[in-house]
Amino acid sequence: MTDQHRHIRSYVLRQGRVSNAQRRAHDTLLPRLGIEYSAAPLDLDPVFGRTAPRILEIGFGMGETTAAIAAAHPENDYVALEVHTPGVGSLLKQLDEQSIGNVRIIQHDAVEVLGQMIPPTSLDGAHIFFPDPWPKKRQQKRRLIQPPLVSLLASCLKPGGYVHAATDWEEYAQQILDVFTDEPLLENTTDGFAPRPEYRPLTKFEQRGLRLGHGVWDIVFRRIA
Repeated sequence: MTDQHRHIRSYVLRQGRVSNAQRRAHDTLLPRLGIEYSAAPLDLDPVFGRTAPRILEIGFGMGETTAAIAAAHPENDYVALEVHTPGVGSLLKQLDEQSIGNVRIIQHDAVEVLGQMIPPTSLDGAHIFFPDPWPKKRQQKRRLIQPPLVSLLASCLKPGGYVHAATDWEEYAQQILDVFTDEPLLENTTDGFAPRPEYRPLTKFEQRGLRLGHGVWDIVFRRIA
């Protein structure tokens, strides 16, 4: 691993309660629906048993959006990254209950997965929905979307592949827009912020925020070369 990859982190571990159902799903389903981290390029065709468009999701939280998108788009395969066990267990439970077969989970740091497992120009898209905004000034260095990670992610996209971020923090939205704009492999799909694409469902949290007048910003760029 390069020195660059060693000092970038895509998460900060926090303690969270794991319910009995989440723990049971984690223990019983992850061996079947998970991919173990390995510092070697990953061939996803045998993992999914087919060749299909591949979308990476970084930090899926409790997994409701991931499950909804995957169920609505069975033509795609989704590789979902999350480090927190409650969220992994929650998504596994949803995949099992809804018989969703086109999602695989890697419970590991996104930077190491991108740097070691995802081959260059292999992804058709990437989703980063509502990453932790770390709103306090002293915390902002912990934010996920920083130039080194975006450069790494862009290198994993196919030409024409997209990266879609969404946040409900306006200041973070502007930072994301600036970071994406400064990445030479990416170009904006619109002028400034994008309308919410139909494939991204509104979460309950987002719907509540919109009713209260809070904003949500989508940023969608494509790889150009």
